[in-house]
Amino acid sequence: MAASRSRAVRLRLMPIVPAACAALLLAGCAPGTARGSGSADPSAAGGVRAAPRAASDLQSDYERVIRNVLPSVVQIQGSKDLGSGVVYDDQGHVVTNAHVVGDQKTFKVTTAGSEQVLAADLVSSYPADDLAVIKLRKMPAGLRAASFGDTAGVAVGQIVLAMGSPLGLSSSVTQGIVSATGRTVSEGSSGGGTGATISDMVQTSAAINPGNSGGALVNLDGKVIGIPTLAATDPDLGGSAAPGIGFAIPASTVKTIAGQIVQHGKVTESGRAALGVTGRTVVGPDFAPTGVAVVSVKSGGAADKAGIRAGDIITKVGDQPVTTIASLTETLAGLKPGTKVQVTYVRGGSEHSTNATLGQL
Repeated sequence: MAASRSRAVRLRLMPIVPAACAALLLAGCAPGTARGSGSADPSAAGGVRAAPRAASDLQSDYERVIRNVLPSVVQIQGSKDLGSGVVYDDQGHVVTNAHVVGDQKTFKVTTAGSEQVLAADLVSSYPADDLAVIKLRKMPAGLRAASFGDTAGVAVGQIVLAMGSPLGLSSSVTQGIVSATGRTVSEGSSGGGTGATISDMVQTSAAINPGNSGGALVNLDGKVIGIPTLAATDPDLGGSAAPGIGFAIPASTVKTIAGQIVQHGKVTESGRAALGVTGRTVVGPDFAPTGVAVVSVKSGGAADKAGIRAGDIITKVGDQPVTTIASLTETLAGLKPGTKVQVTYVRGGSEHSTNATLGQL
């Protein structure tokens, strides 16, 4: 079995659901009341008779989706790490995670239907959204592109299947549901991560293990609705994986970024907002983070035009408090280029505010 570096990364989520709320949801009661054994219930009996057919139909759906989509999911092997990818078009382009390709330029690819090893080259990587595209040098017969869905149609509770090569087990499938949508997740930069902060991610209960990165999260219509990327870790358990909490980059982002890479060889319009500063987290007397000190300002950027200077300490963007670099990045990830926001900052011990029109990352 090929070795694979663990992709479980400590995550930062927005918003955070209080533990008490989660416990309340888990403790809910099923609707309806129990009947005595002597009570006749024709509708219940009908439900019992219908159950086998419903289970059979669901199993048929699973088998159909797996049969149609799994051939479009490939295994990607670099010199060190192993991951997954999804065939993007009939020209041999494969979309995957930037952290799967790392700094490598060539790869070995294995398809679901063959043990033949195919050579592929990097087209471009975009770490800001943890996406990359590689291209097969030769498109084998029978390999077809996956169909990507509409992220707007993704709903909590939808049944989904995660397809990829967890722990090197190629063409593996796990199942779960969409647990949440619209998550903003910060990926760590250690252990091979890109440090990306990605918005609108799909949270799923389908198992995502090392090697699943770059694969496919698929609905029962056979549409790829996301690219599995991260698994949560529980810091209270020494950083071990938190079961049933995984995240996938939404199909809309995948199509936007991969489409530009295929067409132009690089990302030309990121769609991500930027303030145009580099900074560092500052802490107060109690060593708690209190803001982001501006180290440098990009000439002609949003901050420069708004009058923000090196040495200023940014404490708020819009109505969102800014205490760390991560919180600033997360806030900007939820905004679009061209958005006008109020930036609050401290200069010389005094608080100021200014309006800034955000640029593009």
